[in-house]
Amino acid sequence: MPEPKKPGAKGAKVEAPPADKPAEELPEDEHVPGEEPQMSQISGLLVEKPQSVTAIKGKNVTFVAKVDSSQLLRKPNMKWLKGKWMDLGSKAGKHLQFKETYDRNTKIYTYEMTIVKVVDGDAGGYRCEVTSKDKCDSCTFDISVEAAEETQQTNILEAFKRSGDAGEDAGELDFSGLLKKRERKQKEEPEINVDVWEILKNAKPCDYEKIAFEYGITDLRGMLKRLKKMKKVEPKKSDAFLKKLDPAYSVEKGKKIQLSVELADPNAQVKWLRNGQEIKPSAKYIFESVGGIRKLTINKCTLADDAAYECVVGEEKSFTEVFVQEPPVTITKMLDDVHVVVGEKVEFEVEVSDEGANVKWMKDGVELSRDGKYRFKKDGTKHWLIINEATTEDIGTYYVYTSGGESKGELDVEEKELEVLQSIADLTLKAAEQAVFKCEVSDEKVTGKWFKDGVEVIPSDRIKMTHIGRTHKLVIDDVKPEDAGDYTFVPDGYALSLSAKLNFLEIKIDYVPRQEPPKIHLDTTGSFVNKNTIIVVAGNKLRFDVDITGDPPPTVCWKKGDTELSEAEGRVRVETRKNLSCFVIEGAERADEGLYHITVTNPAGEDKADVMVKIVDVPDPPENVKCTGVGEDSASIQWDPPTFDGGVPVKGYLMERKKKGSSRWTKLNFDIYESTTYEAKKMIEGVLYEMRVFAVNGIGMSQPSASSKPFMPIAPTSEPTRLTVEDVTDGTCALKWLPPERIGAGGIDGYIIEYCVEGATEWVQANETPVEKNSYRVRGLPVGEKMLFRVTAVNIAGRSPPAVMAQAVTIREIVERPKIRLPRELRTKYIKRVGEKVNLVIPFQGKPRPVVTWLKDGAPLDTKLVNIRTSDVDTILFIRQAAREHSGQYTLSVQIENMEDKVNLEIQIVDKPGPPIAVTVTDVWGFNAALEWKPPKDNGNCEITGYTIQKADLKTKEWFTVLEHNRRPSCTVSDLVMGNEYTFRVFSENICGMSDDAGISKNTAAIAKTGLQQKQQPYKEKDMCSSPKFITPLMDRSVIAGYSAAISCAVRGYPKPKIIWMKNKMIIGEDPKYLMQNNQGVLTLNIRKPSLFDGGKYTCKAINDLGEDEVECKLVVRVVTEKEEAKK
Repeated sequence: MPEPKKPGAKGAKVEAPPADKPAEELPEDEHVPGEEPQMSQISGLLVEKPQSVTAIKGKNVTFVAKVDSSQLLRKPNMKWLKGKWMDLGSKAGKHLQFKETYDRNTKIYTYEMTIVKVVDGDAGGYRCEVTSKDKCDSCTFDISVEAAEETQQTNILEAFKRSGDAGEDAGELDFSGLLKKRERKQKEEPEINVDVWEILKNAKPCDYEKIAFEYGITDLRGMLKRLKKMKKVEPKKSDAFLKKLDPAYSVEKGKKIQLSVELADPNAQVKWLRNGQEIKPSAKYIFESVGGIRKLTINKCTLADDAAYECVVGEEKSFTEVFVQEPPVTITKMLDDVHVVVGEKVEFEVEVSDEGANVKWMKDGVELSRDGKYRFKKDGTKHWLIINEATTEDIGTYYVYTSGGESKGELDVEEKELEVLQSIADLTLKAAEQAVFKCEVSDEKVTGKWFKDGVEVIPSDRIKMTHIGRTHKLVIDDVKPEDAGDYTFVPDGYALSLSAKLNFLEIKIDYVPRQEPPKIHLDTTGSFVNKNTIIVVAGNKLRFDVDITGDPPPTVCWKKGDTELSEAEGRVRVETRKNLSCFVIEGAERADEGLYHITVTNPAGEDKADVMVKIVDVPDPPENVKCTGVGEDSASIQWDPPTFDGGVPVKGYLMERKKKGSSRWTKLNFDIYESTTYEAKKMIEGVLYEMRVFAVNGIGMSQPSASSKPFMPIAPTSEPTRLTVEDVTDGTCALKWLPPERIGAGGIDGYIIEYCVEGATEWVQANETPVEKNSYRVRGLPVGEKMLFRVTAVNIAGRSPPAVMAQAVTIREIVERPKIRLPRELRTKYIKRVGEKVNLVIPFQGKPRPVVTWLKDGAPLDTKLVNIRTSDVDTILFIRQAAREHSGQYTLSVQIENMEDKVNLEIQIVDKPGPPIAVTVTDVWGFNAALEWKPPKDNGNCEITGYTIQKADLKTKEWFTVLEHNRRPSCTVSDLVMGNEYTFRVFSENICGMSDDAGISKNTAAIAKTGLQQKQQPYKEKDMCSSPKFITPLMDRSVIAGYSAAISCAVRGYPKPKIIWMKNKMIIGEDPKYLMQNNQGVLTLNIRKPSLFDGGKYTCKAINDLGEDEVECKLVVRVVTEKEEAKK
């Protein structure tokens, strides 16, 4: 035996470097116990493999395996196995510990298996196996255990315990402590009796482990290597199998696979096992047996069918593994680009081809995981990546990968901008009046704080702050001198502030009883753009306060045109207080725009003022958005300005585009674009797009325009190829060419043909509309001139570069000698049957167009009998229904001036012949008769090829054919029946078939009787007696309690056997629960509403005088559970 390996460091990790040399080969039929035969298709996933070690008993040992996942779409699956099938993952605990780590930079998975406090039972062969979809890899290694130098345990009960440290119920029972410790000699091979090696050489590989255990051999791998060195054992051929299963099979998911073996004994029975479990025949698993070949067919393979399979014949087995590959998952709906504002929700949606597929999401090359920021959603074939609140850090390119495709989409996140719809205004108030500061912003959710002279305002009974919708108010009741100052509103989260000043007006009143004329005091600050004009944004509220003085208090009247505005509740109203008149418009509309008049009167006089109210709004949407031109990846867009600019000049436009059929619009510009034409770039050729435009003025952004008609970015094709001249006449030229090499997504709408005189520069277009064919005849050309031609391909993107003819073409008539191109089948006699169609197409050539003439038998052709159609290049002779008079010699002549070409065609129209005549029986002798006849008068316009002779007995008058294809007009009919009288008839034959009528013989042939005597054999009656034999056995059945059941079989035997039915070897007798029937040997036992008591073994016995036979079956009665009833 080989030397034992040196023990590793105590408690240290034992890492296996990549193996440079393969292990020494074993005999073909031998493999290390605990090690499976390797698959034929293995990919190198393991970059670092575990190595065999010698561990010290009671110490820890660690094995490390590393897997490269850079080429994998999903996480690999690692299994640690001991022996063939023992999965160590189910035994994880204190004794066996597993660890897994992942390095995102190198994309390396590291798997560790640690055996804590190694015991003797841990010795043996191990295997680590890594799989990922259709890729797999494995590695085997061994553990040898050596005893540590320590004193013998004195307490035998401590040695008899379970492995592990988790208590008395943890781990497996460990009997190793009861074994007697043996002394080992280091660096010396233990002496082994030579008889052991002789036993091993003559034993089967499956008995190696048993023999090694019996003789105390622990290093199985070393034993096998030495056994191989001692003697090369010839691989033993299987006694049961002529051809075994392949080492491995591969099949796509959903397809079927067939496993086949060939047996030495065609009558041998086989068993098919899957992962050690026997397979029963079903619709999924189909067994076939043809001679010595046994086949297992697995239909509609699933991932569950990925397993190890065995074919068992007696004690011999054949192993294989089936690997089920999933088809690649493709992406059916690509990702769209997304543009959102900070804080909005983002959803990327993709659709794949398989419902059960997994996808991988990545951003800028980094895989995304499910955490608080990213969420993944799946519904059937649709997958979503969701970001609840977008930030500027989320800007980038997002990728989605499947096993068969990928897609990407851009995310653009725009910062929020807070727009001030109404600012706060300065106030000048007197004592005890109310101060109201009001502002309005674009976002209802924005909160803010009020400050006075830089100090935050604290609410009180006199000072109140409100926030309703987009409006923020600061109200100060009973204004006092100390309230004067600068007031500021600061929105939370924005670098913005709105300020206004509160001026306190202190008034001293000296009472002088006098009258004062009324006076209107207009405040031209704030909303006034000039002396008497107020601008209001549509939808906002207008409150215009006018101070009025006069004594006694004057009367106020507001008018718009001739309409007086009364003091009433409504959208447009007038509120009057002491020395103050308020004009209010709730939700300003365009109709409110106009000139308003205010008149105040009292006894001392009158005062008037005019106020112009101008309503401004966002502009109307732009109009007539259209595509004016396209390129390979770009398009030119044009639109008209909005009809109404909202009362404020339009500053510019914002553009958006989307793919046709998509619902997501992508912004093309973030800065305002001033022109009404725009060139959109970075588009995909061949994809339909739609555009829309927004108009922007000082008030805001308009509604989107109507979408443009779909357009497709495409580029013109390349130039047509192989432009050549096909024909030239006096005034015309026929051209032909091939399509361009590069056509693109726009296709080809047609071709434009142009020509010009050689030396000139002006090209003339020959066709008004593009031609779709690859040929064209240019007409109206000047005779004798040299002309140049060029062809241009046209599609929606415009014209391609032209294909120009290299040399000029002289326009003149080319004389070509007439020539008839007679088809090969017309060079011999042309034969057709009566009633068939004749259609002869004969091409010819010649320029100018030759004159075509047809003759029949030297005379002009009758056009009433034959149709003739002639074109520039061929002539057609057409006969709808051929008749015999169409037979003859036809002459075709084509002539150009004094040049001529002729051909002769012979057409023969044939039909069935007439019957033979003068059929006569010329002689009768023995059982024979001689017949003679004459050929038919009508041979069908062709040669007679033979005759068919039939006979009929005058008694039965049934005709029977006796000879076919007889060439001569005579024959001899033999094997006639003595005592009968016969008549005969003869049919004539040609290439069309037999004649419709037959020539019947004028006389008959009578066969005379002779002195013959028949000797009858004596009749021997057959003995039909036989012992009973069941030809159809009873079959095992499983029935439901409460539902009547029946079992049946079939028996034969004579005399009729007596039938006995038994249950559990007890005769049933006349029990009314059972009904026994016998119908022509088919035996049926009906069981009425069976219960659990009726289950058991049923036997049917048949007995007669010659013997007996019996068959039996097992009947199982089961009760339906509630779950089964719910499924029904």
